[in-house]
Amino acid sequence: MTDTNWNDYSLETQAIRAGHVRTPEDEHSIPIFATSSYVFKSAEEAALRFTGKKPGNIYSRFTNPTVNAFQERLAFMEKGERCLAFSSGMAAIMAVGMGLLKAGDHVVCSRSVFGNTVLVFQNYFAKFGVETEFVDLIDTAAWEAAIKPNTRFLFIETPSNPLIEIADIQALANIAHAHDALLIVDNCFCTPVLQKPFELGADIVIHSATKYIDGQGRCVGGAVIASDEIIEKHIYPYLRTGGATMSPFNAWVFLSGLETLAIRMKAHCENALELAKWLEQQSNVAKVHYPGLASHAQHDLAKKQQSRFGGIVSFELEAGKDHAWKLIDSTQMISITANLGDVKTTITHPATTTHGRLSPEARAKAGIKDGLVRISVGLEAIEDIKNDLVKGLA
Repeated sequence: MTDTNWNDYSLETQAIRAGHVRTPEDEHSIPIFATSSYVFKSAEEAALRFTGKKPGNIYSRFTNPTVNAFQERLAFMEKGERCLAFSSGMAAIMAVGMGLLKAGDHVVCSRSVFGNTVLVFQNYFAKFGVETEFVDLIDTAAWEAAIKPNTRFLFIETPSNPLIEIADIQALANIAHAHDALLIVDNCFCTPVLQKPFELGADIVIHSATKYIDGQGRCVGGAVIASDEIIEKHIYPYLRTGGATMSPFNAWVFLSGLETLAIRMKAHCENALELAKWLEQQSNVAKVHYPGLASHAQHDLAKKQQSRFGGIVSFELEAGKDHAWKLIDSTQMISITANLGDVKTTITHPATTTHGRLSPEARAKAGIKDGLVRISVGLEAIEDIKNDLVKGLA
């Protein structure tokens, strides 16, 4: 298996086969290497490994066979050169910032990113002299205007959370590269099954493996995929020193999740599209946000750069927060939780959960209204999902 060129295979096959280096036990399933350290044959071999002159495992903070298998598999699926795994999606974002940024640098970030991502740039990197300017995700001119001579990178989530807006990845990549900056894409909502940011010009792709890659809400993890040069010079040194490490057990769970990712994403998308169409017909729903609808402002762009439209639907209720909370509380089957990407349908009120730590002004700028509800559409029967929402929509 080590001699197989997995680039010659489809994503579905890569998701099941890539990254597995069989041990002398000839196992069929990837094992969990639950070890913190590794034994060297001699003092010389230990010295050579620690200096990087000889390949091999050193310490599980930064080298572990199970984690390596996950990294290799995800890199193949994203069509990237190299992947590093982290303890969470936020740890992956932190690693990119810590690896690439220095005092005096400037970042342009979408206003429509996860609330904690905003806080990382606004409250933490700012402490070390990094300035971040937040702009409208879909306003290409605003991105161009925000760039400065010291801009290090542009950072986006597309589709966005929770309004499911779609950024033009290729256009933003062209803007970034024209100014010697990088484009970083959080591909959590689409996964490599639905969207390939590298093919559209992205330089770095980030994942919260906690979401669709796991798919069953079991473990927390993250990943960064980039060129060998970016990983080796900027990201890997931070992981080795900082220790935001993915555990072997979590990597093993995520490897299992990748095996079924393609078929799950297809089912998530089918359910989400049907639910979005149904919600558009409900009298108390003021607006539905889903790129698979012809009414979505970036519907054509979504068709162009995604293979399907994703599993997240959000919608606005005219009566605001009170109605939103009543709707959420009326559900019997759907899980009230802010996590997403699960086979179980989940529902949340973004203004008071995922984006609750932002100021009211910041939420308003991001378009997150008090009547907004976000649903991560699971794999239950679609009629059961609809029926669970009917009472609250009445």
